[in-house]
Amino acid sequence: MLKSQYTPDLIECGCDEAGRGCLAGAVYAAAVVLPKDYCNEALNDSKQLTERQRYALREQIQHDALAWAVASVTAEEIDRTNILRASMHAMNLAVAQLSVAPELLLIDGNRFYNESLIPYLTIVKGDGKYLSIAAASILAKTYRDDYMNQLHSQYPHYGWDRNKGYPTAAHYQALAQFGATPLHRQSFKLTKTASPSRTQAPAASPAIPSEPSHHHKPTRQ
Repeated sequence: MLKSQYTPDLIECGCDEAGRGCLAGAVYAAAVVLPKDYCNEALNDSKQLTERQRYALREQIQHDALAWAVASVTAEEIDRTNILRASMHAMNLAVAQLSVAPELLLIDGNRFYNESLIPYLTIVKGDGKYLSIAAASILAKTYRDDYMNQLHSQYPHYGWDRNKGYPTAAHYQALAQFGATPLHRQSFKLTKTASPSRTQAPAASPAIPSEPSHHHKPTRQ
């Protein structure tokens, strides 16, 4: 069972990202404030769960959380800054949209660029230690998966409905055959053997799906 809190008194917010290692698409992040002493034995690091389990838990998290938010940073901004900065910025964007003001941020990982005055703590493999971070990992993962599934309908050659933009052999093969799309991260190595392709993909450039709605649950009385 993961821990419900790091401190006994502060309002804590778990933060995590999804899509940092992908070759294409935005990076997503989520921030979640759970009730104190929250219990959920099924909640775990999103990577340890099946797709069915993640989506079922997403509904439960959104129902139970005092507040939650999801934010994203585009591939263009990732290329303009870097993936680490973009991932941290997405976390900050999510935190800024919470309807409950957290007093401590629990960040998955070992680094964080804080854009607020809220104290924070970085926790390596925190999504397997604290419920709020695990909840954030599930929201970030599922909302990013939804986004990549939308993009797959516009660029079906790359298999984003299966690889979600990660560097699989099939994804590299499609890049070698069709070139990069406007949604590929040009600052990443898009081929295993040569410089990234700058050719246009065969599909017409679509409108990038809008960012997910940011839902918040009022503080309970």
